[in-house]
Amino acid sequence: MKFLTMRIFIPSPLRSSIHRASFCNSAIPREGRVSMVQGASRGIGLEFVRQLLEKDEKGHVVATCRNLDGSTGLLELKRRFMERLNILRLDVTDESTMEVSAKAIKERYGTLNLLINTAGVLSIPNVLQPETTLTKVQKSSLLYAYEVNAVGPILIIKHMWPLLKGGGSSGTEGDVAVVANLSARVGSIGDNRLGGWHSYRSSKAALNQLTKTVSVEFARRKDPIICILLHPGTVDTDLSRPFQRNVPDDKLFTAEFSVQKLLSIIDNAKSSDNGKFFAWDGQEIPW
Repeated sequence: MKFLTMRIFIPSPLRSSIHRASFCNSAIPREGRVSMVQGASRGIGLEFVRQLLEKDEKGHVVATCRNLDGSTGLLELKRRFMERLNILRLDVTDESTMEVSAKAIKERYGTLNLLINTAGVLSIPNVLQPETTLTKVQKSSLLYAYEVNAVGPILIIKHMWPLLKGGGSSGTEGDVAVVANLSARVGSIGDNRLGGWHSYRSSKAALNQLTKTVSVEFARRKDPIICILLHPGTVDTDLSRPFQRNVPDDKLFTAEFSVQKLLSIIDNAKSSDNGKFFAWDGQEIPW
């Protein structure tokens, strides 16, 4: 994920509607699943929002991102799904924005059936690059990758936990909510054969461990929540684009294809899947 700041003109009627949707003080009558997609401004997150809205005519989606004005894709979806899409500001490095978002979701919907954490950082020009050797490892890179890729998603789960309730999905076993964190195969310690990419690998490994730990706690408390980790494959997005040179054509996926596969895993998640790490094709990945 590259952190860019840009300003986009939003017509006044649309700006007003987004503002009303973000700060509504009473729960609205609704049917269908309420899903939250964190990191929804572009790439895989934006595609999750699109497919959730298009495939569930009664479903509602809360899309969060750092810059409410900075995603033309989200704004276009807002025009198409004015009543079923709610856009909120949330920064994975700012816990106060998570608290505000949780309050807004509670007031508007009361509950949350699906939480998908997609935001991640791999490189930032002139700031952060995947390390090819130990000599290039820097403390600042390690800490920043950990904050965005591991700390942020777990804090979001902490704040959304009271809202997570089952319902709204015809495929998921029983009356359970699903939390899906986007990880990466390179976060697998058992699958690490190439080395390198120290900050990204270790931060995704940390996300895996934190998610597994949360899943154990939810199971022990008998909370009806399934937590899973998902590897989307190598997807043609801004995050992977600088590193696609050696990726075979049949291994470079569109966001549409990857999200279709991941939603199938989410929608068919069973209680026995709690705490597991799946690739886009449904195969379990070793820790």
